[in-house]
Amino acid sequence: MFTRITLLAFLFIFFLSPVFAQQQLLFFQTDWGNNLSMDEFLKRTKNDGYNGIETWFPFSQDVQNELKAGLEKYDLKVIFLHGTNKGLPYAEALKVYEENLQKIITWNPVKINSHTGSDYWTLEENKAFIDITTIASKESGIPIVHETHRSRFSFNVPLTVEMMNLAPELRLNLDISHWMVVHERLIDLKDPLLQQILPRVDHIHARVGFAEGPQVNNPAAPEWKSALDTHLDIWEHIIRNSGQEVYTITTEFGPPPYLPTVPFSNVPIADQWEANVFIMKAIKARFAND
Repeated sequence: MFTRITLLAFLFIFFLSPVFAQQQLLFFQTDWGNNLSMDEFLKRTKNDGYNGIETWFPFSQDVQNELKAGLEKYDLKVIFLHGTNKGLPYAEALKVYEENLQKIITWNPVKINSHTGSDYWTLEENKAFIDITTIASKESGIPIVHETHRSRFSFNVPLTVEMMNLAPELRLNLDISHWMVVHERLIDLKDPLLQQILPRVDHIHARVGFAEGPQVNNPAAPEWKSALDTHLDIWEHIIRNSGQEVYTITTEFGPPPYLPTVPFSNVPIADQWEANVFIMKAIKARFAND
């Protein structure tokens, strides 16, 4: 027979303790390569079980109005992409980056994902962009993450670790598919440098890369099982160890030429949308028994 103290302890453990709190995963669909109308894209996104979309911020007022109405209609959230314009002189690029960031913040998105800096600039030059986002994130309360991406400050693993040491408040969006091709190997969970990076990851771009490219042709194909499992292991580790009650993931298989095509006809050899839904379901399956 339970004593009153035992009963209270039981109730605390199973109903109040955060150890038993189930993490909520929020999935976002990319609009990269989308050819549907805004309404059809958002409707299909909702019907396939996504919680929102990730898109570059539209500076056209008409597109903003259409997007806002569509998100409300289908009860979808939004993560906005933002980026450094590497085609501008450095000082101008820094100025435009900050101005556009402030415009995005007015929308109060779930997160802002930044393509930050350039692989042609020094660590200190790239850090200036990160410093802008650190201040903006604290002032707005909106999480701002910096994507691990080729041609940016974070194009490889060692330089990303260096930037982490230089910018201790840096938070990341991990798209590890880029690093698989940059380092020409499947980087696995045991990699010591990667282990330093994973605690900084607050958002995931879920695409499967391999030693010779940033995107396998079809993640459901059995020949890519090793690559798929390597990515899933890393993503699951990040999510489970993040300490976040709500974790965001964007499925980001892209269109041609990221998606290979048949020579001469240029017909895609797989379906981009199906690949993204497959990845969403594969991640969900890792947490199905929680």
